[in-house]
Amino acid sequence: MKISNMAWRNLWRRKRRTYITVLSIGFGVLLSVTFTGMAYDSYTKMIDTSAVMGLGHVTIEPRGYNDSPSLEKRLSDAAGIREQLLEINGVDSALERIMGQAMFASAGKSIGGAFIAVDPDMESVESNLFIRSIVEGGLFSGQNSQGALVGTRVAKKLNIDIGKKLIYTTTDANGEIISEIARVSGIFKTGVSEVDGSMIILPIDRVRSSLGYEAEDATLVSVVVRDQRRSDEMRDIIMSKLRNPAWEALTWRETQADLASIITLDKSGNIIIQVLIGLLIAAGILNTLLMSVMERTREFGVMMAVGMSPFTLFRLVIIESIWYAILGLCLGVLITIPWYAFMYLHGIDFTGMVGSDYSASGVLIDPVMKIRLYRESAAWILTALFTLTILSGIYPAWRAGRVPPVESLKEI
Repeated sequence: MKISNMAWRNLWRRKRRTYITVLSIGFGVLLSVTFTGMAYDSYTKMIDTSAVMGLGHVTIEPRGYNDSPSLEKRLSDAAGIREQLLEINGVDSALERIMGQAMFASAGKSIGGAFIAVDPDMESVESNLFIRSIVEGGLFSGQNSQGALVGTRVAKKLNIDIGKKLIYTTTDANGEIISEIARVSGIFKTGVSEVDGSMIILPIDRVRSSLGYEAEDATLVSVVVRDQRRSDEMRDIIMSKLRNPAWEALTWRETQADLASIITLDKSGNIIIQVLIGLLIAAGILNTLLMSVMERTREFGVMMAVGMSPFTLFRLVIIESIWYAILGLCLGVLITIPWYAFMYLHGIDFTGMVGSDYSASGVLIDPVMKIRLYRESAAWILTALFTLTILSGIYPAWRAGRVPPVESLKEI
């Protein structure tokens, strides 16, 4: 009889034990996919949302701007940079932006905040969260318009509405204080109180004129890539294409360090959970195989007495653990597929528990919990659990090969 067939038959000597062991491995697959999928879906949504809030997955900016932002630092020929970036495979959009700090004032009150100047002809709901979040009015038309898109809390603080005047004060390219008038064309609500209470969107050409910029100057070019996991790779490709020492390309990890820290910390916690799940599965498999070996001590002694080598017994138990792994992973895939499909397409809505303002580092977090698993993550989970199952069988297999034939035959 082939050793693999013998190992398969040994599995079904204690059917209940086999069922429990296989179920524990399958349930481990389900848990690993759920926790990993939840984490990656959350990370992807947070990164993609932060990207369309102004800076993109990759940002092209003057060297040193990220360390000390100033409207005196700017890119020349931002339009030319944009055209070069759009030629790169994997770039979804590249948009010229002017970002800065300003004071906003109405007839009765003033507040501090930030502005982003955009080209309304180039922006879209896919590339701009603020346009996507408009709840009243609309985006101004024309790059030299007097319009302004303001957050709901800005509008409330300044007691302004659609069509009302807004004065913004900032410093120009030479460090001089300048003031301009704008009229509210639309109001947005992102759901992040810090953003809704401090941000306004302005037309880029009018801001250029106010700041003393040239026609194609901008403080940065925001790049949104197709797959946020390729941000580092895309940054290197972009830098090799632009080749200008006065510019630098930074990924979201560098421009949004707080968000990167939150994600890194959460990943560490997720890894700990995965390790604990793996240890629980390994302990169950080790217990099953060890009990099986101890119950068959006399049998192993007889097998060795008739000429079977210790290495063959070692292989026998290892193959049993391989069968456990195969059955457990197959069961895990079967029970995980419908659960994954439901969670990927629909998810679980926690809006009632977290409220309307649920954010981290100024980035809105979707209260609908879904799971998203990339191919490499799925392969890693299956490989890790398969390897763990095999490793759990090494000690019982070693014990089986160490059974003394004569001593074991004396036992009842």
